[in-house]
Amino acid sequence: MTPHNHADPDLPRGLVAGLDELIAARPDGLADGFDPGRRVKTRQLGNYRSVFRGRGMEFDEVRAYQPGDDIRTIDWRVTARTGQAYTKLFQEERERPVLVLADARTSMRFGTRDAFKSVLAARAAAILTWTCVADGDRVGGVVLTPFSITAHRPERSRSGVLHFVKALADGTRIGHGVTPSEAEPRLADALLRLRAAARPGTLVFLITDFRDFDAAAARELGRLALQCQVTNLLVFDRLEAALPPRGAYPVSDGDAVALLDADGAATRAAYARRFAERQAAVELLSRQRGMTFLPLETGCDLKSLLRPERMLRAAGPQAPRPQTHRPEESGR
Repeated sequence: MTPHNHADPDLPRGLVAGLDELIAARPDGLADGFDPGRRVKTRQLGNYRSVFRGRGMEFDEVRAYQPGDDIRTIDWRVTARTGQAYTKLFQEERERPVLVLADARTSMRFGTRDAFKSVLAARAAAILTWTCVADGDRVGGVVLTPFSITAHRPERSRSGVLHFVKALADGTRIGHGVTPSEAEPRLADALLRLRAAARPGTLVFLITDFRDFDAAAARELGRLALQCQVTNLLVFDRLEAALPPRGAYPVSDGDAVALLDADGAATRAAYARRFAERQAAVELLSRQRGMTFLPLETGCDLKSLLRPERMLRAAGPQAPRPQTHRPEESGR
């Protein structure tokens, strides 16, 4: 994609997210984290992996196979090279990576209450980032703009986390007021990028309006859910869910102005149906694949909605999570 300069840094807050407000989004006090069943109480080393999918272990070393070892841990590559059976040893993983996808594409730059959806997404991503960092996790993710998909590897250092938070703020500014000359990046492509960066057991938050939630995006999201604990946060504005009372309303994209005609029962019904179908599709897949689904409306109280205990209650009983052994890892 062709690079584009950032917009005027003096744009009003609500249209873009400021780095200062995303830093200030850090929740008060120590967060309890998003783990539904922690087993260890250490702030620095983390406390999660074994309660999630997979073995909850990371590769440590190989040693000669001994009677009683699990044959599934045999390292076939080393065995073939040496002519002697070797088994892989694992140690408990000390940290859980967290990946956050924040959408700031053109469809997200809309809102009638408090802030654009893109700003709400950046604020939500910042709250989740600070909450997870406070609980000892490494946090990174993907920032989706009208022109690019930018990935940031999970970090726990102050400089690394601030770099990601700054990318969230910058993402709301990139190309502001500019119509992309090329097709915008697709949600499916961003999910593919996210899946490539994820490890089994990764905690994933998707913050988007799911405007282009098509078959390709559903397929990638389903694959991501096989190995990660996924929370889908659908960002929307009240005006997207239903038209206002009948009448003609001026709307603008910052340049042109048009009239929104809210008259006509068929028009109003079709308008509401499009949004309801999109929300239902995301919610259904979430339920089928054991993912958490939570709608976020512009103007909502994010700090209240995104409190870990409230989100864990919203998750409810999850569908059984299959064991995840990547084919390419079996011969590591």
